[in-house]
Amino acid sequence: MAAARSHDGPGPLRRTGRATGRVLRAPFTGTARSIRRATYAHGAGESGLGKLIELHAVNGAGDVMITVALASTVFFSVPTDEARGRVALYLAITMAPFTLLAPVIGPLLDRLPHGRRAAMAGAMLARALLAITMSGAVATGGLELYPAALGVLVCSKAYGVVRSAVVPRLLPPGFSLVKANSRVTLAGLLATGVAAPIGAGLQTVGSAWPLYGACAIFVAGTFLAFTLPPKVDSAKGERRARLIVPHHEPPAPRPVPGKGSTRAGLRRNGNGRKPARERPPGLRSVGGSVLHGLQANAAHRALSGFLIFFLAFLLREHPLAGQSAAVSLGIVGVAAGAGNACGTAVGSWLRARGPEVIVATVLGLALGTAVLAAVFFSTVLVAALGAVAGFTQALSKLSLDAMIQRDVPEEVRTSAFARSETLLQMAWVVGGGIGIALPLNAVLGMSVAAGILALGAATSVRGLLGAARRGTPHPRVA
Repeated sequence: MAAARSHDGPGPLRRTGRATGRVLRAPFTGTARSIRRATYAHGAGESGLGKLIELHAVNGAGDVMITVALASTVFFSVPTDEARGRVALYLAITMAPFTLLAPVIGPLLDRLPHGRRAAMAGAMLARALLAITMSGAVATGGLELYPAALGVLVCSKAYGVVRSAVVPRLLPPGFSLVKANSRVTLAGLLATGVAAPIGAGLQTVGSAWPLYGACAIFVAGTFLAFTLPPKVDSAKGERRARLIVPHHEPPAPRPVPGKGSTRAGLRRNGNGRKPARERPPGLRSVGGSVLHGLQANAAHRALSGFLIFFLAFLLREHPLAGQSAAVSLGIVGVAAGAGNACGTAVGSWLRARGPEVIVATVLGLALGTAVLAAVFFSTVLVAALGAVAGFTQALSKLSLDAMIQRDVPEEVRTSAFARSETLLQMAWVVGGGIGIALPLNAVLGMSVAAGILALGAATSVRGLLGAARRGTPHPRVA
């Protein structure tokens, strides 16, 4: 009887349990398989881009966990006046040193082209350890919290710089850089949207729990970084980029046959120094498009930093009409996130079609919205400014990526990405500092936002449109 029972297979209860388990797992496994198929589509799996997309999603999820923990400690847990002082202290202790460290990040990482996977893994592991360090101080808001927050900020920006340099190495055949960056950015946005409510839920358990979650996420990211293809660490054919305005740099003198040095060359240098052609290899000209595109994107990043800090306090003290402070912040935050996602999607669709015109157009769109918000301040216009700021920043950055891919020679392209990302992060810091220092006056704040964009438009739009009309000359490399 026992032998016969063994051939009958598992009993009805076991079969029911297994079926129930399959049903419960199906939504998660099915979702995971769908995400993997989308991430690895169009050759992204074979090239390694899919792994980078997953890594960036992990990075976004971990960063938002830390943001939730810090916001709850520095901002939400105390009265407005005290919160303003705490955020000012946060800026003084973290952002001020960061303004000194950020310009060093790009050049330092540029000297380590063979260790990009290790650099990204190190940025992940360092943030995991710093999250644990912060977990003991997050409840009290002690001063020891701020050096750790500075470390997290520096590691996050270092990861961003390396990631920008890595993307061109992982492009599948026929894949534009704009499309690749759109996928990477969209993955980070989706992961942030999923992780934010999870972090808020962990916050209700205890103030340190979002940091525990961040630690676990970053540990996973540490291992995931080493799964990227080895070609990420290859620097074959690369040179360091020097972003110089073409007409500011004299052309290299042409040698005269039969002479080691030329009088013409010395006259051109003007002081007897070595001719330009003997300088270390670098980017001689990237064309005006990239430089003016950087100026426009710096204005967008400065606006982003400004709005984050200024609106956070303004809406807490003066919520939108008929809304609580939390709801007001949520409306603007969701609008900005949705705008960013839409800008990323539109950028992927437009690809590299007239990037100079796109950058000039979206800068004008953001400026017009900011002016309307300053003149007719209202719930709708503040939400619209958040959405437009997110949309235009994403689309402008993708267009800048397209210009770098088009105008910068391949052997210096990764270096150019590293330096441009560092410049944009610096602009964000400056905008954030303005936002925290400004009085909480809605019209004044929106006017300053418009002024930031107007300054960016004054320095970049004419050059962008002129470059679009002339076309960009092929760059020369020393």
